[in-house]
Amino acid sequence: MPKRTRAGALLAIAVTGLTAALAGSAAAAPKAPGFLAAADLPAHPSSSWTAGKVTVGVPEETDRDTCLRALPGHESAWHRDFRTDLDTNARQITVVLPDTRAAKQLTSWLNKDIKSCAARIEQRDPDTEATGKDYGKLAVEEGAHVYGVHTETSGGASDVRLLSVGRDGRTVTVVNWAQLGDFRGAPVKAFKKTTTTAVNKLH
Repeated sequence: MPKRTRAGALLAIAVTGLTAALAGSAAAAPKAPGFLAAADLPAHPSSSWTAGKVTVGVPEETDRDTCLRALPGHESAWHRDFRTDLDTNARQITVVLPDTRAAKQLTSWLNKDIKSCAARIEQRDPDTEATGKDYGKLAVEEGAHVYGVHTETSGGASDVRLLSVGRDGRTVTVVNWAQLGDFRGAPVKAFKKTTTTAVNKLH
């Protein structure tokens, strides 16, 4: 049997240590919760949905979203974007909090953000008329809530959003659907089903 040199022994120790460190790092890396698939979104009458990759973090543009002020700044977060070839898009953002208490607090903040969103939009931009709607709660896991926000500018631009906040344990998810138009074109019933699916898929 060939003798192991001192250099060889040190190299073996270093390699073993590096392997263990990498294994430990992989084990410590947080796992993304389950996300919606394109087929889970409300069906578009003339275009199919395309789903992007599940990506780490809260999107930068969320900093400017007055309806979701409580989301930016969270570390254990992921998001997924969805789009159609026309005027409709969607996004799911999910945050895993340290414990259920923190998750309840974030859920409460988000619900307050969305409920007061229309009033803040008008304060920020007097040329925009905003209307909010509360579509009620959903009985899924620790609960979910669905809302709608419509904006119309003095120039005639009209946009509608459906937003929902749901929680399963210490995990909070927000689903946002948006398109050109008003509440008449918003698929509320289908979006409620999408929200229920989103919460059920978390774990």
